[in-house]
Amino acid sequence: MDEKPDKAIVALIQMSCSADVKANQEKAVSRIEEAAGQGAQIISTQELYRSQYFCQTEDHENFKLAEPIPGPSTEAFSRLARDRRVVIIASLFERRAPGLYHNSAVVIDADGELVGRYRKMHIPDDPLYYEKFYFTPGDLGFHAFDTRYGRVGVLVCWDQWFPEAARLTALAGAQIIFYPTAIGWHPSEREQYGAQQYSSWETIQRSHAIANGVYVAVANRVGHEGDAEGGIRFWGQSFISDPAGQMLVKAGADDEEIAIAECDYRRLDVQRTHWPFLRDRRIDAYSGMVRRFGD
Repeated sequence: MDEKPDKAIVALIQMSCSADVKANQEKAVSRIEEAAGQGAQIISTQELYRSQYFCQTEDHENFKLAEPIPGPSTEAFSRLARDRRVVIIASLFERRAPGLYHNSAVVIDADGELVGRYRKMHIPDDPLYYEKFYFTPGDLGFHAFDTRYGRVGVLVCWDQWFPEAARLTALAGAQIIFYPTAIGWHPSEREQYGAQQYSSWETIQRSHAIANGVYVAVANRVGHEGDAEGGIRFWGQSFISDPAGQMLVKAGADDEEIAIAECDYRRLDVQRTHWPFLRDRRIDAYSGMVRRFGD
């Protein structure tokens, strides 16, 4: 880029999803159009926005939801990005080859060019989150991508619990780390554990912002999906945190919303100068990080 921007307007699309893939795609496009109309320059979808969260079950039929990259969704978003001159970050179920699938995210620049792809590195296997059945772990590493409105990194959902992922993305030069997400409560656990689980989720990501001196932007879905007596109640509350871990904007827990805020990149230098964690890292002493545990 010839001239680096000082700031960007960032928007997160928080929405519910139906079983109709076409309707979900049209809704996402409409919401991105709406965000662009509000002045947003970088706009992110939630995780796997094209469908309901199918990983609640292990069903081979769900592989039909996958698409190649580039493919229909990236082509549609490329046109939209070019027409509205916005950067779009979209989370997709990638069909890489027969029998080989990824939970991926793409970065499309404001000229419509596909400038980045990230494949989810950490794949969960928990009740109602049976992602290991569907997704091959990412093999592209942790990167940041130059766009018209700043240098951005992308991680996906379960990645958000790992400080190593945030650190390496920040060290790649990301000014904002985006986390497209699909996380919520098991209805039977909400009353007892709901507040604790949500607090942990928000705290860890705000901690990444503080530890790395970056903005963190998290787009989550809303609504109940799955069996009426079980399933997942997605908790929404998409948010953008500044490099000091302070909330710039936070959506509600139940409604479809566009969370939008200005990210001033000059704050990164101020934060990192006064809280010089990157300066004081002991890179000579961290070899143990590549071991699984202990000696």
